[in-house]
Amino acid sequence: MTATDTTGDLPLATEARQHLDLAETATATATARNYQPLPVVLTSGQGAWVTDVGGRRYLDCLAGYSALNFGHGHPRLLAAAREQLERLTLTSRAFHNDRLGPFCQDLAELAGMDLVLPMNTGAEAVETALKVARKWGYEVKGVPADRANIIVADGNFHGRTTTIVSFSSDSVARDGFGPFTPGFRSVPYGDADALAAAVDEHTVAVLLEPIQGEAGVVIPPQGYLPAVRALCSRENVLFVADEIQSGLGRTGTTFACEAEGVTPDLYILGKALGGGIVPVSAVVGRRETLGVIRPGNHGSTFGGNPLAAAVGHAVVELLRTGEYQARATRLGEQHRKRLEGLIGHGVRAVRSRGLWSGIDIDPQLMSGREACERLLARGILAKDTHGSTIRLAPPLVISADELDWMAGQLTEVLAAPRA
Repeated sequence: MTATDTTGDLPLATEARQHLDLAETATATATARNYQPLPVVLTSGQGAWVTDVGGRRYLDCLAGYSALNFGHGHPRLLAAAREQLERLTLTSRAFHNDRLGPFCQDLAELAGMDLVLPMNTGAEAVETALKVARKWGYEVKGVPADRANIIVADGNFHGRTTTIVSFSSDSVARDGFGPFTPGFRSVPYGDADALAAAVDEHTVAVLLEPIQGEAGVVIPPQGYLPAVRALCSRENVLFVADEIQSGLGRTGTTFACEAEGVTPDLYILGKALGGGIVPVSAVVGRRETLGVIRPGNHGSTFGGNPLAAAVGHAVVELLRTGEYQARATRLGEQHRKRLEGLIGHGVRAVRSRGLWSGIDIDPQLMSGREACERLLARGILAKDTHGSTIRLAPPLVISADELDWMAGQLTEVLAAPRA
């Protein structure tokens, strides 16, 4: 880590400008503009660092929204991918492959569950869990056909499929995509009483993020998750935990639910499960719940493919030791203290769990986007959300010195006068 090659202004090299023009210029673009990325063109990465087309290095403090929990180019994950690439990459689920069974068995064991239903993207896994919950409701709970409802939380982010945006409270993700899928009720996040009031005899599931990531790393009040678990058990309702961003070591435990001693009926996993190499997601649960899915009910050509299963299995092996969970706990505590020291100095609030933080910038000082642009100029990649909030989710392989350097750069950004 050297501050000399990661600070200063960001003049765009000719090659970088060519890439940005292809992606963003209205008259020349070949890429649909469904994102508005920061103006940097990355070409390689190693550990917690990435390099752009001009040779400039950046500390990656977003880690692919937690998809890169183990950093860029982790040697064990690359080795697993390379080995499998030489053997077999895809069979479809019309046939068995020798990597799927061991992956599912060990992932189920890691989660303390019985069955794994593998998919590809996080949104696919959420859709899968919704189907499982409804089918369980009709077959096991006895809800009348087509009457099932699922309770979600305001401020949620579970993906961007048509069904998922049907219960989103984000107008940017939702507006213009109706008509919407019925059967969902949204209640305030963290309000156990509101949740209890929304449950009726046709409720089949409560779908929640243990920590809301896209909303700005919003952590629910202490005792909320146990209250949800108790309510679901009492009312014979499935508790479905979307741990796509919060799971697999990010928050200092394998799953964020563990911090309050809670076990859901279904885990939804993704992002880090693919090691930043291939898309891998899964729904993990007990046999009596996930077992309602039978041949022909649900599937995916690529779900559970040998390459994905090999990489996913290597991720499970990394998590089995507890090393990365411990790193997230130890380094996260150090980082939280540094960030909380900025409250009153350009920061209004900090929410942090493990190596995952939401930082509310004083909007009178600058927007979250402007803060991220200024961090970019200093060699740090971060992402804004909801106007004045920035999210930090560095790879779990980051060092204490790198975290301190990043906190120092943020301090200087907040102290610098606006141009």
